[in-house]
Amino acid sequence: MHEAPAQHHDAHNDRGDANEAGPSRRSVLWTAGAAGAGLGLGGLSSTQAAAAAPAAAGSAASPTATGKTMIGVPFERRGTVRVGIIGLGNRGGSMIDLFLAVPGVRVVALCDPVTEKTAKAAAKVTAAGQPAPAVYTHGEHDYENLCARGDIDFVYAATPWDRHFEMAKAALLHGKHVGVECPLALRLDQLWELVDLSERTRRHCMQLENCCYGRNEMRVLRMAHAGLFGELLHGAGAYVHDLRGLMFDPKYYEGPWRRLWHTRLRGDLYPNHGFGPVANYMDLNRGDRAVRISSIGTPALGLAAYRKEHMPAGDPSWKESYIGSDRTISLVQTARGRAIRLEHDVSTPHPYSRINSLGGTKGLFEDYPERIYLEPDHSNDEWGDFGTYAQWDHWLWKEHANPPGGHGGMDYLLVFRLMQCMRLGLVPDFDVYDAATWTAPVPLSDLSIKANGAPQEIPDFTRGLWKKARPGMDSQKPQE
Repeated sequence: MHEAPAQHHDAHNDRGDANEAGPSRRSVLWTAGAAGAGLGLGGLSSTQAAAAAPAAAGSAASPTATGKTMIGVPFERRGTVRVGIIGLGNRGGSMIDLFLAVPGVRVVALCDPVTEKTAKAAAKVTAAGQPAPAVYTHGEHDYENLCARGDIDFVYAATPWDRHFEMAKAALLHGKHVGVECPLALRLDQLWELVDLSERTRRHCMQLENCCYGRNEMRVLRMAHAGLFGELLHGAGAYVHDLRGLMFDPKYYEGPWRRLWHTRLRGDLYPNHGFGPVANYMDLNRGDRAVRISSIGTPALGLAAYRKEHMPAGDPSWKESYIGSDRTISLVQTARGRAIRLEHDVSTPHPYSRINSLGGTKGLFEDYPERIYLEPDHSNDEWGDFGTYAQWDHWLWKEHANPPGGHGGMDYLLVFRLMQCMRLGLVPDFDVYDAATWTAPVPLSDLSIKANGAPQEIPDFTRGLWKKARPGMDSQKPQE
């Protein structure tokens, strides 16, 4: 059995909202639209489908830009970052602790249809010595009123996946910077719309990918940029996490929303944790870009087998038909000819892994367990000790050796760095183009699997600006 969420390895990194008291009206309010979301064209009317067809089919053609690029655009400098949080379940209810722990941040507004959750989160804010936040609990669209406030600089959304797009859109249209949990959206036309809105509103829209801030990931990033791996050739990332028990546990997820995605899509539902770090190693959108993806998937057997063994007759899950591949394997090729392997498996028994591998002409690193083989340091086909490369730790890990919060500290470093960039008026470590690129495998892998592995073009969300090298997460410590 899984441990309690607070203790679980990786704390179930898919950011699902949980209701400790069992399903509530929120499971209806914030999953009601899921049946039509993220299904390629299946959830659209015929007119909408015709309009969205080029993007949903994976066209790399750029829509007409509606604004200037957001590449290299800094935040406005501010003494205090005022934050509004949408979604206070399993993920949002814990991330609020980290926003409250970072100096120069004030949580001014909270939104969740479950009033008990907003009350609990509001108590944390006042316990931290901040004024009582405004709360929004009136129905599934009350987040729009939060976004409309004039005293919010940044909106953070931690809700079921199908709501991310509309919440990010509302925040941008109300002039707010916004960060959402992954995936950013579930259709290519939605990704393009957020790119356009970010450019038009001059506000950043970010995928808050915490795994990019893992200690190993940031160390490998700096080593790669220093040339220790030579010319980069290949990488791999994954989300391999046995979630069967949690997906059938009504006390962990609020309703069946997370499990139901396995009745809708066959592709990689959660590529960001694996793709984001490798994209950073290879400077995707910063001198290289992902150009196409080919995916295959196994039969969908794991969830049905688990249900047969563990769920009683009459449980609502018995009405579900699972089509989501138990294991998806995708190959991404970049413009420079590099290869990236992505894997996803949450419905069969196995130990946790994000794979997190990088190889080049001088050697390679592989995680889970961590090991390294570099010339001239290693020889005789024997792996080396990755711990001996601690001098390559990113400055964030040198400054915060034991960060608080979940997932080994990566959550805190994500929040700390983002809030630091906003306070000091810096360019964010990643932007809307990265968010769209890291999320594009969700719809494209589904299309590829349904087309027997046929390659699907990954759009160039930068509209050609990927060719220019620019900074990313391998940052220098700023002066406060």
